[in-house]
Amino acid sequence: MQDIARKAGVSSATVSRVINQSGYVSSETRKKVEAAIQQMDYVPNSQAVSLKTGSSKTLGIVASNFSDTMMVLVRSFTLAAQQEGYTVTFYITDEDKQKELDVLEMLRGKRLDGIFLLIRLNDWSAIEPYAKYGPIVTWQRVDSNHIASVYMDQYHAYTLGLEHLYASGCRSIVNLYSNSHGLNTKSRIKAYEDFCTRHLLPVHSADLFMGLNTSRDGERVAQWWLEQSVKPDAFMTSSDSVAAGLVTQAQRLGCHLPEDFSVIGFDNIEISRLLDISTIDYPVAKQAKNAFALIFHQLTNREVFLEPLDFQLISRKTTKN
Repeated sequence: MQDIARKAGVSSATVSRVINQSGYVSSETRKKVEAAIQQMDYVPNSQAVSLKTGSSKTLGIVASNFSDTMMVLVRSFTLAAQQEGYTVTFYITDEDKQKELDVLEMLRGKRLDGIFLLIRLNDWSAIEPYAKYGPIVTWQRVDSNHIASVYMDQYHAYTLGLEHLYASGCRSIVNLYSNSHGLNTKSRIKAYEDFCTRHLLPVHSADLFMGLNTSRDGERVAQWWLEQSVKPDAFMTSSDSVAAGLVTQAQRLGCHLPEDFSVIGFDNIEISRLLDISTIDYPVAKQAKNAFALIFHQLTNREVFLEPLDFQLISRKTTKN
C-alpha cells in the first residue's frame, strides 16, 4: 500500500480508504489511486484482511452427500450470502465423520465465519461445542440451545399427502422413507401410522421401504410392485427423485398412472413438474434464505426477516383428483 501511495502521490491512509471503500476521497484522487493499483497489479491479501478484521467473509455449507433438493438449498443460500458480500464454500463429507469435524475445525480456526450444516454425521454432542466459535445453522431437526434449525415438521406434510390419496380413493398406501435415524423420518412414520389408524387401513412395515433416496431406488420399487400378488394402490415417496424413478420405470413396465397406482413426490423440484408428478411443495429455497439470515444475524447483530414456511400439495397427473 505504501508503494501504491508513493506512485499515486497520496498518503497510505488515502489508499486504504479507496481499497476499503470507506471515508471520503475526491474523484480525481480516487482515479489516481485506482490507476496505480492497476499498474502494480495489486490484490489485497485475503488472509491478512481476515487476521485484521477477525472475519474471513466465507461461509461453509456441509453435507454428507448431494441431491437435487440440496442443489436448490445451496443455490438459494449462496445467492443470499453473496448479496451481503460473503463467499460460500460447499463441502461434501461422503459419509466421513472426520471430514465433517475437519470443516468444524475451520470454524474454530477462523477460516470460516459460519456453517450451514445440511445433513450431519457426528452426534450433536460433538458438534455443539463448535458453536462458540461461530454460528452453526442446520437443515435438520434438532433440539439445541446452541444450534439453530430451519427444519419443518414433516408430519404435517405427509398427512397432507396421505389424506389427498385417501380422498382420491386409495386404500392400500405404502410410505417410502430415506434414512432410518432422522427425526424427519420418525415424523413421517408417525404420520403414516396415525393416518392408517384413523382410517382403519392396513399398515405396511416401514422396515421394507427404508433407505430410498435416488431415482434408481424408485425404479426398484416399481419392479417390486409388479411382482406383488396383492398390489398397493398408492405410494407416498421420500423425494421427487424417488418418485421420478418410480413413475418412469412403471411406464416402461406398461403401467398406467394413476389408474394402476398413484404417486406423490416430495420437494416440488423441477423434475416433478417436468414429469407431471403430484408432490408436496417443500420450500427449501426459503429455508436456505432463513439459514443465511440466522447466521448473518449472529455475525452482525442486525435485524433480519425470516420467510414464513408452509407445505402445499401440488396435484398433477400421478394422482386422481
